[in-house]
Amino acid sequence: MSTAFIFPGQGSQSVGMLGNIADQNPQYGEIIASTFQQASDQLGFDLWELVQNDPDSSLNRTQNTQPAILAASYALWQIWCSKEGTMPSIMAGHSLGEYTALVCSEAIGFSDAIDLVASRGKYMQSAVTEDEGAMAVIIGFDAKTVINLCKEVSEETGQVVSAVNFNTPEQIVIAGHSDAVLKATDLAKSRGAVKAKKLAVSVPSHCSLMEKAVTPLSEKLESINITRPVIPVINNVHVTIENDVDAIREALIKQLTYPVRWVETINKMAAEGTKYIVECGPGKVLTGLNRRINSQMPAQAMFDAVTINKIYEELS
Repeated sequence: MSTAFIFPGQGSQSVGMLGNIADQNPQYGEIIASTFQQASDQLGFDLWELVQNDPDSSLNRTQNTQPAILAASYALWQIWCSKEGTMPSIMAGHSLGEYTALVCSEAIGFSDAIDLVASRGKYMQSAVTEDEGAMAVIIGFDAKTVINLCKEVSEETGQVVSAVNFNTPEQIVIAGHSDAVLKATDLAKSRGAVKAKKLAVSVPSHCSLMEKAVTPLSEKLESINITRPVIPVINNVHVTIENDVDAIREALIKQLTYPVRWVETINKMAAEGTKYIVECGPGKVLTGLNRRINSQMPAQAMFDAVTINKIYEELS
């Protein structure tokens, strides 16, 4: 069976994630502990302590969220590899998850990636002042309707607001200046959206407000060794599989200010012959999205010992 692995981005984190796996399976727990220790050594603070207890309520700050999700997802991938589970024929990640996919495909080293995404988070946080930007989810409108709504609000206010995550055919995330995002959500509600709600995030990702993060991220990426992926990875920006190192870097840079084309990504996986999707990371956000994109392609989330073993048995 042709299988794809997908990796989540911000929004999948939760305090205590992966914490029960050691109790369920000590061997899995050792892999998680080793992975988070490696990440902590790179970051200079105890990432596992932050993830399990969030002592200063900073897990949702993007410079912490990004390495936390990458480490959690990569730990689950390493557990899968330790079981000699079925290897995917293709991979993709949602936003930050694209970095995880590149690590699991051996294009970027794990320690380098932890440093890279922590820096990426800092650059993104520094690109806007506090409360300057926001994101919101709109459910019940198609992509064209949301794009036009954002254009209308942007022209009226002179501020940035645009569609940035095409998660399902009728679930689209917008981002931009806080006032413009609020106006767009109010307008969506008045026009019959099923849901239009601001998201609890600290930066307006994938819109032009992230332009100030482009140069420092470009410079950081130049210092990172990237090689050809051993498993093909579909990128968010172009929905293409890139093997050229410069093309991979370019796609990661553009991702800061370009939308995540997730619906097209899943459809491309189907076109490439994928029959089964595994979400490898904390939670099951992408699994829920995938069922609304292509209900004919089974998707399962792998986030603890029970789901790891269940998926292993299904694919063996």
